[in-house]
This record gives sequence, C-alpha cells and structure tokens, in this order.
Amino acid sequence: MTTELEDSTTVTPPKVTKYKVVSVEKTDPPEGLPEGNWHRYIIGHGRSKIEGLKPGTLSAVKQHAESVASDLNERTGKGGSTYAPRKQKSN
Repeated sequence: MTTELEDSTTVTPPKVTKYKVVSVEKTDPPEGLPEGNWHRYIIGHGRSKIEGLKPGTLSAVKQHAESVASDLNERTGKGGSTYAPRKQKSN
C-alpha cells in the first residue's frame, strides 16, 4: 500500500516481517500419544517462534504449517491480534 501526499510524493510503508515456516523435521511422538509419523514445525516472525507437533507425512505437516503461517499473516495484516483485548471507544 502506498500513500500519495499533496505534493505528489509517494510514501511506501516499510516491509512488515511476516510469519514463515522456519523448519519441519521428524520427531518422536509426544509422551502418552500413539506411535506414528510425527513432525515438529517452527514458524518464525522476527525473534518470535511458534512451535507445533503434528502427526502425518512430511508433506502434509509442511502444508499445515504453511497454512498456519498464512492465517497468522492475514490476522496481523488487519492491524492487530484477534486475541488482544479490544480498544475502548471514546465517548
């Protein structure tokens, strides 16, 4: 998104770092869950990291992680977290 100023100068906002899949690797199943084909995925955004475990093929888990990253990017693109408290309206 760009903004045009009155003197026809165009200002481009700085790029926002987006969530992306950092890694997906095979791992042991979590304790107490059935054996199987488990993978650990990490989604990163700057210094923040989200880690998840999911059973399935490497391809299926990669696809899941990319979908989660895409959802997070869509939510943050709207200007805030869906989990953050709402701003109070001024009267």
